[in-house]
Amino acid sequence: MAFFCKQQRTCYRCVNLMYRLRPTTPLTRGMMDETYFKSKEYRERTSSVTSFYDQSAIDQVAAKPSVRLTPSSLLYGGHSHDKSHLLRSAQYLYKELPVRLAHRIEGFRNLPFIVGCNSTILKVHEMYILAFHTLYGHGKVMDMESEKVYSETLATLLDQHKDVITLLAQGFSESRKHIKDEQLIQAFLDRTLKSRLGIRVLAQHHLAMHNEQSNHVGIIDVSFTPRVLLESSVEFLSKLCRDRYGCAPNVQLLGHMSVQFPYMPQPVEYIVGEVMKNAMRATVEKNRGNYSNIPDVVVTVANNNTDFIIKVSDRGGGIPHDIVDKVWNYNYTTAYSLTDDQEQTGGIFGEVMSPAGRAGESVSRMHGYGFGLPTARAYAEFLGGRITLETMQGIGTDVYIRLSHIDSISSINKPNFRI
Repeated sequence: MAFFCKQQRTCYRCVNLMYRLRPTTPLTRGMMDETYFKSKEYRERTSSVTSFYDQSAIDQVAAKPSVRLTPSSLLYGGHSHDKSHLLRSAQYLYKELPVRLAHRIEGFRNLPFIVGCNSTILKVHEMYILAFHTLYGHGKVMDMESEKVYSETLATLLDQHKDVITLLAQGFSESRKHIKDEQLIQAFLDRTLKSRLGIRVLAQHHLAMHNEQSNHVGIIDVSFTPRVLLESSVEFLSKLCRDRYGCAPNVQLLGHMSVQFPYMPQPVEYIVGEVMKNAMRATVEKNRGNYSNIPDVVVTVANNNTDFIIKVSDRGGGIPHDIVDKVWNYNYTTAYSLTDDQEQTGGIFGEVMSPAGRAGESVSRMHGYGFGLPTARAYAEFLGGRITLETMQGIGTDVYIRLSHIDSISSINKPNFRI
């Protein structure tokens, strides 16, 4: 039996439809042909699945442009005495989030057939479709009572989607041998991860505005201090490193450590954590057998009126010439192959795949997939910045993380990025 989409060609959406229509109990091939497709079970599944995969609403919404906000609008529009800012925020999300989800669903549709058929990638595709229909079909946000219901829906979806990066890493690892156009996959993952970060920032910011905290506007820490974030990350990563290797390099914190400015800590924590994790691992592995004399990892912060820079320097031997250009590729990894035990626990440093394991991302089974640095770079670019590295083979590597301020005069008049 074959299904054809409206373009009259078999596509992985049709393959997924076939998968969903499979019987729940084992049947012989003959019974599948003659009995199952006449059964009540098949009719019920056809009805529900056809409704679920109704693409007309997605096609319609995907044609709309996304309306992205400046970070300064989040910073300065996050408070009102009558709570009207919550209603305005929810009404914006009510219109905007289905558009962004529809754009990403189109991205999944355009994946190469054999890649899109991977069961794990199909699962993520389904999650996006379900999230779209949940939000698109949600009742309008008209007052604070409906805003409360909408916020509860957002919180549920955020929790349901916490494993998306892990699933994408797993799915593309499984289908890697079928990928012919690496650049197409790189572009897809960059867009998907940046879009996902934007959606989660907006949703988490809205939810955080319900619980006012000192020195915070939603998820924005108006007195963000690099020193506090770095000290927390060093403590967490050092413990993981000692658990794995029995030791950890000392980390020096230098530069403008005590400066304060408004920023969103969560994505910075992820980016810095991923870079520091690699620096610490390389340093320890380079100095195996000489743990009493491990070189320090040095982290330097420089702040100016336009942006701030975090440099992470290690003496881990540098990156070989033949792989230095590959470290930004998704699914490229220098980590050891996963054992079954590592897969179950996330492996050493697996927790860092969320911001130090503290910001709501799933951390399971990501170590060794090669998503860490490319994801960190995608996040930095989303925040109007960039990550660059300079490596000296045989010595070590310097990684520069440059991120734009959100409250400077130049960033307000001419924003470097939108969320």
